[in-house]
Amino acid sequence: MRIGFVGAGRMGRPIVDRLVAAGHAVTVLARRPEARAAAEADGLTCAGTVAETVRAAEVVFCVVLDDAQVRAAFLGEGDGLAAMPEGAVLVQHTTCDPGTLQVLAEAGAARGARVLDAALSGGPHDIAEGRLTLWVGGDDRVLAEVRPLLETYASPVMPVGGLGNGQRVKLVNNALFVSQVGLAIDAVRVARQLGIDEAAILAAVQHGSGASRALGIVAGMGVTAVGDHLAELMLKDVLVVREIAERTGVDLGAIGGVLSSAAVEQGVLRGGAPPGRSAVAARPAQTAMKDH
Repeated sequence: MRIGFVGAGRMGRPIVDRLVAAGHAVTVLARRPEARAAAEADGLTCAGTVAETVRAAEVVFCVVLDDAQVRAAFLGEGDGLAAMPEGAVLVQHTTCDPGTLQVLAEAGAARGARVLDAALSGGPHDIAEGRLTLWVGGDDRVLAEVRPLLETYASPVMPVGGLGNGQRVKLVNNALFVSQVGLAIDAVRVARQLGIDEAAILAAVQHGSGASRALGIVAGMGVTAVGDHLAELMLKDVLVVREIAERTGVDLGAIGGVLSSAAVEQGVLRGGAPPGRSAVAARPAQTAMKDH
C-alpha cells in the first residue's frame, strides 16, 4: 500500500521499518534533521511537508510529539486532512485528548477521509518484535481495512469501542501503572521502617501475591532510578488524566489519591522538577505531553 508517515522518531521510525520490510511504499516526514538524515541514508523516501507526505497515501500514520502537534499537522498549518485523498485512512497513534479524535473525524468527513484512534502501549523493542499493544477506537470496518498493516508491528490489536476510546483506555492504563509504581515505591518505604532493605523486599514480593509488572520495573531499576526513567514517559498522561477528569466530572477515587501522593509526585514524576516542588505543577501540559 501507499503510506504517508508523519513523525519518524523514536517510536515512528521502527514502525516505518516494519512497514517497509512488509513491502509497503512509505513516504516519511521527519522534522528533526538527524531523523531525516537517518531515513534518507537508509533509502527511505522523505517529504518536506505534511501535505507532500499524505497527498498520494492510502493510509496515513501520525506518531508525533503531542496533541498540539497532531492538530497542527492535520487541522492547522500542516493541513494534512485536507491534502489526504478521498477514502484514505488516518491512523492516529499519538497520545492526545480523546476529543481531538472527534475533531479529526469531523474534519476528515468533509474530504471523505476516515480516522482511527490507535493508542499504543510499549516501546521500540516491542515494535521490532511485532508485539506492540494497540487499543483501537473507531469503525470496525475501517479497522478491518488497515489491520494487516497494524499487525506488521503490533499484537494484540484490540478494538475498544468508539473513536476516542483508544486514548481513554491508554490514559486509564497508564494512570493505573503509575499508581502501581508509586505503591511499590511506598512499599519499600514501609519495609525499611520494618527493618527490611530495598533489595530484599523487592526480591521477595515478586514471588508473592503483591507481584506486578510495575513492581518488576521498580525492582529492576531501583527506587532511586525509576523516576528518572519514567518521568518523561508518564507525566504527560497523568496531566491529561487529571485535565479530563476535571473537565468531565470523573471521580478518580483511590487512583487519584495515589497519583497525588508523595510516592508518585517525588518517586515517579520528579524528573526535571525542582526539589520540593510538585512534578505535575513543574511542567505545563502542552510541553509535557511527549509521546512514547
